Amino acid sequence: MLNIAFRIVGNIGEAEDVLQEAFTDAFNRLKDFRQETTFGLWLKQIVVHRSINLLRKRKLELVEVDDGHLDNIADEEPWNDDDVQYKVAQVKDAMKELPDGYRVVLSLYLLEGYDHEEIGQVLGIAENTSRTQFLRAKRKLNEILIRKGITK
Repeated sequence: MLNIAFRIVGNIGEAEDVLQEAFTDAFNRLKDFRQETTFGLWLKQIVVHRSINLLRKRKLELVEVDDGHLDNIADEEPWNDDDVQYKVAQVKDAMKELPDGYRVVLSLYLLEGYDHEEIGQVLGIAENTSRTQFLRAKRKLNEILIRKGITK
């Protein structure tokens, strides 16, 4: 759970605070747990929501994109995962350099398994905005990795 919070907020101290608050919330709301899912999944949702609330307090700003701009993004060169092999630690370090909005969407999609519709609901943004932020985050992450000499 600490890793989830850390990947979203990008600061270990804040992630620890988020986790503590999430456990307190879970304890206080234990009567609301309906056993429709596992306790771990329920707690994970609390951690994700707490983490995102912290980012909102930091004035997280995600730029809304109208549908006309999505055509330009789709025409750009696609991300090629097969050509690039990274060490996990190097990618995680590079992800820390991403702006909050990019890092959150990338983490939720790739690491936590959320789809763009779920990300949109959690962050209060349009599904297309989530997709756009994801594409931009991948592109920015690639630029950071190139700058660090990790990839070409």
